[in-house]
Amino acid sequence: MVMSDKITLDVNGQLQVPTSPIIPFIIGDGIGPDIWRASVRVFDEAIKKSYDGKRNIVWKEVLAGEKAYEMTGSWLPEETLADFKTYLVGIKGPLTTPIGGGIRSLNVALRKALDLYVCLRPTTWYEGVPSPVKHPEYVNMVVFRENTEDIYAGIEFAAGSADAGRLQKFLAEELGVSYDFSDETGVGVKLVSEQGSKRLVRAAIEYALTHRLPSVALVHKGNIMKYTEGAFKQWGFEVAETEFSEYTYTWGQWERTKAEQGQEAANQEQREAEQAGKIIIKDIIADNFLQQILLAPRDFSVVATLNLNGDYISDALAAMVGGIGIAPGANINYKTGHAIFEATHGTAPRFANTDTMNPSSVILSGVMMLEYMGWTEAAEAIKSALGATIKEKNVTIDFFNLMEGATLLKTSEFADRIIDKLKKS
Repeated sequence: MVMSDKITLDVNGQLQVPTSPIIPFIIGDGIGPDIWRASVRVFDEAIKKSYDGKRNIVWKEVLAGEKAYEMTGSWLPEETLADFKTYLVGIKGPLTTPIGGGIRSLNVALRKALDLYVCLRPTTWYEGVPSPVKHPEYVNMVVFRENTEDIYAGIEFAAGSADAGRLQKFLAEELGVSYDFSDETGVGVKLVSEQGSKRLVRAAIEYALTHRLPSVALVHKGNIMKYTEGAFKQWGFEVAETEFSEYTYTWGQWERTKAEQGQEAANQEQREAEQAGKIIIKDIIADNFLQQILLAPRDFSVVATLNLNGDYISDALAAMVGGIGIAPGANINYKTGHAIFEATHGTAPRFANTDTMNPSSVILSGVMMLEYMGWTEAAEAIKSALGATIKEKNVTIDFFNLMEGATLLKTSEFADRIIDKLKKS
């Protein structure tokens, strides 16, 4: 292993992690400081316990959000971007959205600057967590959300603006678009590329293969948006059939066999593929998918989808297992190695400095970070200790209000309970 102060990527595309890597972190706005202070203590204890003090993380604070603006006059200083580029792996708390012009979203700006094309959102239920569904234990999915394209590219123009008027005129006169445009019409552009779609689906299939998961579902609205979301589906199947044919079985193969040889032959081919351990690549329309995760969640494991769909889907799945307070997330470029792990919820400014909010989103995002680094022993230790703490009904206010017989803990006390379990493990 390369011994240095930073994580690097070798010529084979593998992360090289030193025993004491420098990892930049953004403390976050609103409740960010409270949940970060709790989380970092959990990380440090798990690493110390798992590796007998022979490994540790050197935390390097970098600035973004309100703290950065107050100290530097910039919401996202260049030094912060430079540090994330240099050290490859980082973690952050929730950030506010600046009011007015300039940066529309700090989170989006970070993703664009580092080309973090995968938004990775695993969804798993922890025993005892209150859920609105009857069987939350059936929900065990990993969402690969395309992170750089779709309408989130931010190409839109306000109703009544000169730019909106010019674009409307071009659409009507040059492209023959039949729509009753007016000064009261805002205009946005949806971008979906072959490169962006294929690299997202490729990452999802590789993840399924690595983790021995049974299927990848391409979720789209291609029945309506045929040349964007429909193309995403087609490009996804192309990746499966041309790059992973040895390991995958696609719905397209099933449909072709059915058309040529009949239903039973197609079913038999699918059964043989499953018995051979092949991953099933299938697609499903987005609105139907949102039904099926309630009706038949066990039918899905890895999900690959576009940016807007992924936003809706990941929050819906999080609600099924207890809410975004316990939902981790990551933004990753698997080619360069750059990754930022993050809380998936907002800043909740009215609860800032109250020491009351659930730090689990940051804690579990840190678990994802440790897994990404290959420090799986520490990651598993945290998941076990956090799960045991919740199972014993020692929880923060969000879960306390939904549980009978629970013990209410502050943010810092919740971290204390997890650390106690780590020390005793």
